[in-house]
Amino acid sequence: MAQFVDKVRIFVQAGHGGHGCMSFRREKYIAAGGPDGGDGGHGGSVVLHVDTGMTTLMDFRYKRKYSAENGGNGAGSNMKGRNGQNLIINVPMGTVVRDAETGDVIKDMSDCEDYVLAKGGRGGWGNQHFATPTRQAPRFAKSGLPGESYDVELELKLLADVGLVGFPNVGKSTLLSVVSGAHPKIANYHFTTLFPNLGVIYLGEGESFVMADIPGIIEGASEGVGLGHDFLRHIDRCRLIVHVVDVSGIEGRDPVEDFITINDELRQYSEDLANRPMIVVANKIDIMQDEDNLNRLRAYTDGLGLPLYEMSAATHRGTKELMRVVYDRLQELPPITIYEPEYVKPLPEAGDSQELTIEHQDDIWFVSSPWMERLIADINFDDYESRMYFDRQLRKCGLFERLEELGIQKGDTVSIYDFEFDYEP
Repeated sequence: MAQFVDKVRIFVQAGHGGHGCMSFRREKYIAAGGPDGGDGGHGGSVVLHVDTGMTTLMDFRYKRKYSAENGGNGAGSNMKGRNGQNLIINVPMGTVVRDAETGDVIKDMSDCEDYVLAKGGRGGWGNQHFATPTRQAPRFAKSGLPGESYDVELELKLLADVGLVGFPNVGKSTLLSVVSGAHPKIANYHFTTLFPNLGVIYLGEGESFVMADIPGIIEGASEGVGLGHDFLRHIDRCRLIVHVVDVSGIEGRDPVEDFITINDELRQYSEDLANRPMIVVANKIDIMQDEDNLNRLRAYTDGLGLPLYEMSAATHRGTKELMRVVYDRLQELPPITIYEPEYVKPLPEAGDSQELTIEHQDDIWFVSSPWMERLIADINFDDYESRMYFDRQLRKCGLFERLEELGIQKGDTVSIYDFEFDYEP
């Protein structure tokens, strides 16, 4: 049997940008061809793609590290390096992507739009970019920038309008198979099945909804007993809960106690889940041994203001009527929950100016360091606020004081990877 996997942790690494090339045009009869070093290619990004054919995160069980292709290095004759290919990672619809450390939501993959999880690094400039009337033979090029990397947690939360809950062997799987095209494994289990099943219920033209059979919850599930707690997360999105209760009495169970126990487990897992709209279904009425079970359950649910419907999933009695009631109830409820992004990438902070490598050639000053790579990779130079933040970080680290100690002059060029500016004291 295939195992159901609905929560994994992975590491993603976007490709690094390729290095720029330092080269000069050399052709017969051309004495001074000038610089012609090409730029490095951009690194590939890590992109999440919804695969509607996937139903679990099983593919991630044995592979936990994913890396996109690096960009190629530039070459002479102004040849740009090849861009690294994006790495496409397929995930099931309904996968919630969280930052592994904080748990904040980065993206809810509940539509069919691709999402760039880690952006590839920019390629470095070739020496052709640094030629000026006074610097006609620049003998330097730029390194590419590193790609982004993240530790993330993938959590699958089923996209279902309706969640079937109840003890094992109350008839949830049978009901789903009767009213939809789903074919869950059905048997007289006294223990919970191992994975949720989804089914689409069609009532007529333009009338349909998705229902999930959540594996049976047992007492203590919210504290990790049994398997039910592993799947409670799949009810998080459901707009309506259909609580199935066995009123037959053939196993000696008390339907009211069962109903109370399951609701207690839902409440311990999530107060919001416990307050979700609910319909109660009394199943197996065709083999009911004592009508007192049904009457007591009805009296209890009436006291809570919850509607109770009678059904026999095995004989199809009342199933069509129940699905119509469920559909009509859904029309009154808000749409399926889509989790809004919470994660805010922390802004990189400048380090010590003594950690910087500063090289001086002609009137240009080259600045580099590992922390400067990370800083400049996260700056959007088209945005005023980003540029001001970058300027504050440069002043905070003491870069300008160190440049002045080394003899920088007004109007000299400061070059930090693929960003340049003229120095003004």
